[in-house]
Amino acid sequence: MDLTRKCQLDCGHCHNGSGPDGIHGSMTVEDWTRVIDQTGAAGVRHVQFTGGEVTMHPDAPALVDHALALGLAVEVYSNMVHLNAAWWTLLQRPGVSLATSYYGSEAAHNAVTRRNSHVRTRANTEKAVKTGIPIRVSVIVPDPTDAGDAARQELTSLGVKDVRVDHVRPFGRAANGQKPCPDGLCGRCGDGRASVAPDGKVSPCVFSTWLEVGNVQAAPLGAILAGPQMAEASAFIRQTTRGAVVSRSCGPNSPCGPDNESDEGPGNEECSPGFPGSSCSPRN
Repeated sequence: MDLTRKCQLDCGHCHNGSGPDGIHGSMTVEDWTRVIDQTGAAGVRHVQFTGGEVTMHPDAPALVDHALALGLAVEVYSNMVHLNAAWWTLLQRPGVSLATSYYGSEAAHNAVTRRNSHVRTRANTEKAVKTGIPIRVSVIVPDPTDAGDAARQELTSLGVKDVRVDHVRPFGRAANGQKPCPDGLCGRCGDGRASVAPDGKVSPCVFSTWLEVGNVQAAPLGAILAGPQMAEASAFIRQTTRGAVVSRSCGPNSPCGPDNESDEGPGNEECSPGFPGSSCSPRN
């Protein structure tokens, strides 16, 4: 549930171009509530609320509460710059987990976000750990060859147990004005996952929004997920990325995704950041 394009930060690589001038889109709270209901009816059991900065959407707390009432597991993907008391209370509810992105040292992090955000993100990450809120952190590196070891060690020292590393994906501002290329995807988009944008458009994942497969303002989510456009888009992505072999670590119930590298060993390379190799601009 990609609620908003509004964000306090102005990250140079933002995959959907969110920032201080972003808007919440045309989806009303009633629209989002209906989609959450349809999510449960479609057999989906895990919902991520993201953006932009999800905590800046005025209806986000009510939507999280509604999802929890339906028995859905909820992840809130936040930049962790500002979490008020109400959000801290909400995040401590059973069934809720937290996620954020991290860019390394204070200088490196602030250079990416174009704001002095590192201190707050780090402090709130540490607070989440001490409060007992399940949290995963994605270390985003500019170069696929960078293992992000320093940032990983820092986060581990704070008590974060789920630390993943991914490189910048060539979408949104990171595409530098070039046409989106499916080659920059992990290859599992649409396989047990989908994204709903602030205008209701549905795509195989948050990185493949140019591959619209329907709109929840015009059709039920379940029909879109099971529809021919989703099947065609997913097949196109896998054909383009050459990720046609489904390994046991890449099924719908796997945490393997765009920001997660597989630890299953040889034979599961398609789940790792940077797979497959590419000659497709801008990532090569």
